[in-house]
This record gives sequence, structure tokens and C-alpha cells, in this order.
Amino acid sequence: MGIASQIGQALGAEFAIPDLGTLTVIVSRLLTAIVLGGALGLERESKGRAAGLKTHILVSLGSALFVLAPLQAGASTGDVTRVMQGIVSGIGFLGAGAILKLDKEERVQGLTTAAGIWMTAAIGMAAGMGMQMVAVATTVAALAVVSTIPKLMPDSMDPDNTSDS
Repeated sequence: MGIASQIGQALGAEFAIPDLGTLTVIVSRLLTAIVLGGALGLERESKGRAAGLKTHILVSLGSALFVLAPLQAGASTGDVTRVMQGIVSGIGFLGAGAILKLDKEERVQGLTTAAGIWMTAAIGMAAGMGMQMVAVATTVAALAVVSTIPKLMPDSMDPDNTSDS
């Protein structure tokens, strides 16, 4: 067998399309992460925040992929749990980058955006694990929180006037 044939076989094995059921699972989990991350990102972008649509989609999609890939490779639940712990830690650093202390009056901006990035990672992990209803319900709850609470607060306490909501 020639080198070209060996390379062709190796590439064919690496890029082989899984059976239709597996492909459907992979695509549905990744699409769920994209749509739900996009919903949270759209809300942030509509408020003019730096971490908007693209950031939230990428965080959700990346988190889903980080748990989906080991599952597809046959990793144990314990292994996937360790991956999830790494995601939570890593996203904490990303979220910390969204938080700014603005002046000496202890005014802080970006906490809601940072919490949204953290929530988006959790939703992406749930989608990647195949827990679509948990991911959808959590997204609905998160959107309800960020859209309802500012309306319930008096204008003097409205975070849109002083910080990040």
C-alpha cells in the first residue's frame, strides 16, 4: 500500500461521519448551545454591553464542545466532571475581565455581564451533556431575571444608571 493510500485511509478515519443518530445528537446539542447562548448574548448586546452576542455564543458553544467531545470519546462521568470544573474556573477568569472598578466611590461595573458569561457557560455545559430542557429552562429563568429585576427597582437603584445590569 502506497503512502498516498495510507494517508487517505487515515484522513478518512479521522473525518468519518458517525452514524445518523450520533450525528443528530452532536448537532442538536451544539445548536442548542448556540441558540441559548445567543439569546443571552442578544439581551446583553441590546443593553450595549461589551460581552454581547458573539461572546455569549462562543462561551456557550465552547462549553458544550468541551463536555461533548469527551462524552463522544467514551470518557467516564468522572473525567467529564473534571472537564466541567476546568470550564468553571476558566470562565471565572474570563468573567473577571468584564468587571471594572470605576472610581474611588467603590462603583463596580460589569458584574451582571460577568455573571451572564458564567451562566452561559453552565447552559452550554448542560446542552453539551444532553440536558436540553435544563438548559432551556435555565436560559428562560436567566432572561427573566435580567429583564424583570431592573423594571422592579426604583430609578435611583437602577443599575443601568450606575453600573451593569
